[in-house]
Amino acid sequence: MARSFAIPDFYRSSYIRTIKLHRQATDPRKKDLTPSLLDFGPLRFKIARHFGFCFGVENAIEIAYRAIEENPGKKIYLLSEMIHNPEVNNDLLSRGVRFLMDTSGERLINFSELGPEDIVIVPAFGTTIELCNELAERGIDPDFYDTTCPFVEKVWKRSSDLGEQQYAVIIHGKKTHEETRATFSHSKETAPTLVLRDMPEAEILAEFISGKRPANEFSAIFGSAVTTNFDPELHLTRLGVVNQTTMLASETAAIALRIKSALAEKYGEENLPQHFADTRDTLCYATQENQSATTALMSCGADLAIVVGGYNSSNTSHLVELLEQAMPTYYVCGEQEIMNEKTIRHFCLEKREIVETTDWLLKTPLTIAITSGASCPDTTVDRVIRKVTSLVPGCCSAEDALKPFVV
Repeated sequence: MARSFAIPDFYRSSYIRTIKLHRQATDPRKKDLTPSLLDFGPLRFKIARHFGFCFGVENAIEIAYRAIEENPGKKIYLLSEMIHNPEVNNDLLSRGVRFLMDTSGERLINFSELGPEDIVIVPAFGTTIELCNELAERGIDPDFYDTTCPFVEKVWKRSSDLGEQQYAVIIHGKKTHEETRATFSHSKETAPTLVLRDMPEAEILAEFISGKRPANEFSAIFGSAVTTNFDPELHLTRLGVVNQTTMLASETAAIALRIKSALAEKYGEENLPQHFADTRDTLCYATQENQSATTALMSCGADLAIVVGGYNSSNTSHLVELLEQAMPTYYVCGEQEIMNEKTIRHFCLEKREIVETTDWLLKTPLTIAITSGASCPDTTVDRVIRKVTSLVPGCCSAEDALKPFVV
């Protein structure tokens, strides 16, 4: 039986909870990726099979609110945003929690202000060994309220194992992301480590493996994304690939396959086990489920898509990238971005800024595909659905729309 977390009731929804409970009852093995259809008449929502708070996020929320409850009167800090969702982070701030750093690692509060009586919560992305040591030097136990996702810790363990087996580690991730910075810090303790952002960078790495690029260009190309002890002539001979758990699983798999093929070309298929480690077991199940459900959502078709989540959420942005391939897609952090039936504010991944689109509700009847990131509360998705239905005349009541899902 799956573990149940003690998260605040205001994060629990009515619409989405009803639908998810129905899907759990009818598809307990999670084999059916067909989206759920919430039919309001002139407006229909196709809702992804999997989305919203994952195991790691619920675990983090439970620990953070427990820290607040158990430490009345004490100064409570988060190293940085606990998860990439403004609603959750703003609620923690409203309860007196303060951020020590921003998401880039820039310090907002000088660590010299911290003392042994202060409480510091480690975010779900984890943190670096260097920061843990710095907190410990000030008498603060960073392990006491550590919300690091277990699947992130699994990646750290696998990286350590690879290093002990004399493999160099390739991390598929964004080198400035909190999780990747943390994984890089842990990995470099035992293994020469390199961060790859995408397939073009993997192609460049393959050229170094094959010898098509001279080794003396390696540091100039990868810069701060590689550990100082990484010798391409020595360490590009035995490699293992892990990832930032919020990246596209299919892209991680493709990057691993490209590196594997480069090693096979150089050393021969028969010798590949000595040069390439199989690390498929490090991919986060929740990330894979959400991405697979989004792919199924795309294949079922819709007039447009709405993706709900924080604008700095990596896993959410990848869901947007998938849906944009199939239909007009609007990335919103909440219902407040849906201004009226004419205008919607949404985050444009290409421009990295909030834009406004007019005439976004194309017609009626209208079918909208909807999903959210792993750090987005289901209540936020509820409010988005309520807001959109309020703009379309003739929609039936929520009670009638939910009747097929009442267990």
